[in-house]
Amino acid sequence: MRSVGWVIGIVVLVVVAVVAVAVYDVTQRRHAILRNYPVIGHFRYALESFGPELRQYILTNNNEERPFSRDERRWIYTSAYRRDNTFGFGTDNHLDATPDYLIVAQAAFPELPRPGEPASPEWSFPVPCAKVLGGDRRTGAFRPASVVNLSGMSFGSLSGAAVESLNRAAAMVGCYQNTGEGGISVHHRHGGDLVVQVGTGYFGCRDADGSFSLPRLVDMVAGAPVRAIEVKLSQGAKPGLGGLLPGVKVTPEIARARGIPVGQDCRSPARHSAFDGVDGLVDFVEELAAATGLPVGIKSAVGERGFWVSLADRMERTGLGPDFITVDGGEGGTGAAPLVFADHVSLPFLRAFPRAYAPFAERGLTERVVFIGSGRLGLADRALAAFALGCDLVHVGREAMLAIGCIQAQRCHTDRCPTGVATQSRRRERGLDPEHKSVRAANYLAALRHELVRLARTCGHAHPCQVTADQVELLDSQQRSTPIGELAGYAPGWGVPSRAEVHALLAAWPTDGPEGDR
Repeated sequence: MRSVGWVIGIVVLVVVAVVAVAVYDVTQRRHAILRNYPVIGHFRYALESFGPELRQYILTNNNEERPFSRDERRWIYTSAYRRDNTFGFGTDNHLDATPDYLIVAQAAFPELPRPGEPASPEWSFPVPCAKVLGGDRRTGAFRPASVVNLSGMSFGSLSGAAVESLNRAAAMVGCYQNTGEGGISVHHRHGGDLVVQVGTGYFGCRDADGSFSLPRLVDMVAGAPVRAIEVKLSQGAKPGLGGLLPGVKVTPEIARARGIPVGQDCRSPARHSAFDGVDGLVDFVEELAAATGLPVGIKSAVGERGFWVSLADRMERTGLGPDFITVDGGEGGTGAAPLVFADHVSLPFLRAFPRAYAPFAERGLTERVVFIGSGRLGLADRALAAFALGCDLVHVGREAMLAIGCIQAQRCHTDRCPTGVATQSRRRERGLDPEHKSVRAANYLAALRHELVRLARTCGHAHPCQVTADQVELLDSQQRSTPIGELAGYAPGWGVPSRAEVHALLAAWPTDGPEGDR
């Protein structure tokens, strides 16, 4: 009987302990996995803690998983948590067997930090853009305060809590958030500046029949902290296709933001109905700019070269056209897409950007256009390559999702995201607390900016935009190293700002760092 009593006592203690852990998990707000999956969620973190030892024998290594390897995710996670994001015992990458492996060609005499520059990432230490968005043509022209900004991820593809977390983070670090094509929702109104995206469905700025409405766009822009407008032609995830948000995901909240009926399938066409051809696109851009006073740009994946040549020709001839161009690499995209489109349609970023940039460089137009890169550029090595090729800003999407809790479960298209990031399920979304996750995203954005500046210093420059296309090289499988500018066919001077732009940039860049954050 005594032994039975001991067993009962142990069972009671175990049950009490499990209940206590479950109560803690459900009430805490730091970890979405534990909040959504109390008790059993701890097994995920336990497996992660001894993952390197386990994978060494029976599972994948640190660099095999895609689209983001375990090493890349670990850097994002540790940066977001403001923990040690360094790695020990040298690289475990196969430098001699990885095609298109990026190498930064450091200078013999690196640039020293600016006075007051913090030794660790800080939210309020700015890394401003070298150019003014809108130049001297738009009354709403401005110099972006951050070279790293949030890519277009709409409310609908992301949960309201995720959108709010990213908007709060944008306010914390002084960057802007692109709304994606889903319009402006209540979740976009937590202090962060916005770039509103006008997609082919004209959500938030459409008439009842789905056609574009300029008055509604003007009203939408006037009622929110919108700094610029982006006309989306296509995106890297599914270029040449429209989008579909199933009716079951079209909640009353999403319907209000998009201007569509509740519960009905929400489709965006493959192309715009408000204009056709390059001339129509330029006229549409100028119409939006005249009505709002804001800088207006375009976003596109890159396929045929003829479009970019025609656009550059029209802009050279008339002086009209987009104030910025966002080039989306084929490896980018947060949304669902047919496999063949995700894998085989549109060029990857390192090939796409030069194809779009070259016609403007050949015509001397690069000083009047702000070039923005997106498509898996949320890691410092790839972001630096983008700047070396001529980007003035970079957009990050999935990396920011990882920072607020995404675990790369790749269930974005099922509405069953386990962390509440890419779902409209209230039960799953409950685990994502914007108050805490916004801090994680802000930490990540600040860490990426900090790494970019450190890499620029390594190359002998003060700012990432000054890194040249011969200072980033690609190794091939035979360990031959070729500068990316040579591979892209760049002429001398392409990809770097003018002396006047650099002078204005450094004058706008404070010499005293912040007193400290948090």
